[in-house]
Amino acid sequence: MRTALVIGTGLIGTSAALALVQRGVVVHLEDHDPGQARTAAALGAGADEAPDGPVDLAIVAAPPAHVAAVLADAMRRGVARGYLDVASVKGGPRRELEALGLDLSAYLGTHPMSGREKSGPLAATGDLFEGRPWVLTPTRDTDTEVLNLGLELVSHCRAVPVVMDADAHDRAVALVSHMPHLVSSMVAARLEHAEEAAVRLCGQGIRDVTRIAASDPRMWIDILSANPGPVADLLTDVAGDLEETVQALRALQSSDEAKRRAGADGVEDVLRRGNAGQVRVPGKHGTAPRVYEVVAVLIDDQPGQLARIFADAGRAGVNIEDVRIEHATGQQAGLVQLMVEPKSAAVLSAALGERGWAIRQ
Repeated sequence: MRTALVIGTGLIGTSAALALVQRGVVVHLEDHDPGQARTAAALGAGADEAPDGPVDLAIVAAPPAHVAAVLADAMRRGVARGYLDVASVKGGPRRELEALGLDLSAYLGTHPMSGREKSGPLAATGDLFEGRPWVLTPTRDTDTEVLNLGLELVSHCRAVPVVMDADAHDRAVALVSHMPHLVSSMVAARLEHAEEAAVRLCGQGIRDVTRIAASDPRMWIDILSANPGPVADLLTDVAGDLEETVQALRALQSSDEAKRRAGADGVEDVLRRGNAGQVRVPGKHGTAPRVYEVVAVLIDDQPGQLARIFADAGRAGVNIEDVRIEHATGQQAGLVQLMVEPKSAAVLSAALGERGWAIRQ
């Protein structure tokens, strides 16, 4: 791939453009908002001017509801040898294109499984997709050259290609992305009118659950409008679990010992099923999840503290597998939780203690 046209210069489109430019591809940028395309160009994502002729690959990074129309326009203009989109749903846009009677041999539906809570070109980064799955949904009609261009794009973005059927993809993202986002928003909505005294008690657990609820609602309306059926089916199942859990909790309030035992069994059942599902979530680099030991370190909220901890861990020969930070309420301090291999926990605790760090047992 030598040339590309990115149509839609939001977070995903601009991030893909930045990655391609870094790999030496000549990138042209197009957007219904010329100002947004100029911003992406100023960031180094390419040139906000039309190419002289057809490019190798056109990448449509428009909201799902507009993908088919934008793709159809690009195909009719003949702007590229191959066309793909990066929308978060795949079945709907393909069916819309088929209904328009277009030749889809030059088209490939794709979806990079990466993003941020922020949107727009200013949130873009050339390494957004690094190490992340990038779904490709070819059909028997997809031209081999176009599939190869898609694979080349994934390689340039340092992502991991995953080939799936379009409808299977839509059911999968409903499960692992779309439904969880709505559930996160529902939990966060309970905080909107909560008493300030209660909100001040928020810890890392509620932050983890509600983090994705900070995303742009307008963007998510576009996403959910393109995949409502599978999401609604999953929420129906969640609603069933919620109803059973509510009944179990009510039973725990009963004065009848048998009802209390049944209630405890019901709550335990949903918690255990949660355990069983959580362990299936892939770990680092998509590998099987691993159990790490936590070394907790108290730090002041001062510049350079994290850098010092990581440097001291490096001197001790310990690799930090993951890290979490829990900020103290009302104080300029926090608790850094360093996840390490179990055999390294004692070594790291001793090394950090010797260097003056306050280890929390």
